[in-house]
Amino acid sequence: MRKFELIISLALLFANSIPSASAQGVTKTQNSTQTIAGKTAPANSDDPTHPAPGQRSPRYPINRSDVLMISFALSPEFNQKVTVQPDGYITLQSAGSLSVMGMTVPETVEAIKKAYTKTLHEPIVDVDLLDFQKAYFIVTGQVTKPGQYDLRYDLTVSEAIAMAGGFMPTAKTRVYLYHRSATGWVEARELKLSDFLHGKNVNEDVGVRSGDMIFVPEKTITKVRKYIPYGIGVPVLY
Repeated sequence: MRKFELIISLALLFANSIPSASAQGVTKTQNSTQTIAGKTAPANSDDPTHPAPGQRSPRYPINRSDVLMISFALSPEFNQKVTVQPDGYITLQSAGSLSVMGMTVPETVEAIKKAYTKTLHEPIVDVDLLDFQKAYFIVTGQVTKPGQYDLRYDLTVSEAIAMAGGFMPTAKTRVYLYHRSATGWVEARELKLSDFLHGKNVNEDVGVRSGDMIFVPEKTITKVRKYIPYGIGVPVLY
């Protein structure tokens, strides 16, 4: 009997010394949630020091010199073709000026409907982009043919550099990708393409978006060589 009581006492003492499984489960879940939130939670868009990340497939924002065809299904006499002026405004027939710079097409439709509320009752409006800024990217630095190129299809950074003639012998393979967001913030990212080119890290070769600039810096040794004099006993670097 005493032996049995001793076993029971030891079992209770051991059980009390270990946290419950449910408590452990809650702790792990909370820690995991905090970790995931720290990596993937979007930045607070209300905080100007932490801009929200760009959308995966953002709609095209209307730019200066874009040409819009505005159609009214029930009032064709108001159909009109307008050009976005340098200040971002368009001039609407019988509705005055309207700022559309940076708006998407659906946003422009709603803005035009609102502009015509005093003239038309619940108008049905369609907006078509007749002429617009083509998608492009820029490659600069140590490439054979730096410049601006049309972004006609999905490209990665390494493919964009290949379109620009590829790396020069003086180029680093650690490049920089700059993207300007719609809110005016510039996202900068350093890419170690040497890893990708050697098959180590394919995630370094990211996609290019419209307006991106890729900068290929110069190797440090080529910068130093410019200032090394010849013929005075200083070794020449090749």
